[in-house]
Amino acid sequence: MSSSGSENEKARKKAYLKALPLRSLNDVEVIKHELKSGNILILRVTPLAKKSVEDVKKAVNELYEFTKSIGGDIARLGEERVVMVPSFVTIWREKTVTPKEKATTAA
Repeated sequence: MSSSGSENEKARKKAYLKALPLRSLNDVEVIKHELKSGNILILRVTPLAKKSVEDVKKAVNELYEFTKSIGGDIARLGEERVVMVPSFVTIWREKTVTPKEKATTAA
């Protein structure tokens, strides 16, 4: 039995789950820093969406590219929220079956 697993856990600092509002494009840099620090983020995009839907799209696209570039994961949580996780966490997604796949499995 190797002790490297417990050593890796000790080496990684504590991660936090943080709920943050996305109020402006200036918040993007703060969000990137939080994710890079290893925190799990739930972003509420409504504050910025009330001002500019285009800015929301711009911010989410930038955050998507950044998250993928560091090996993290990002997903939408309903209409108002986005979840972002660092590389050591994976977001579970239910496999959706397309109509074509349904026809193939039913035959």
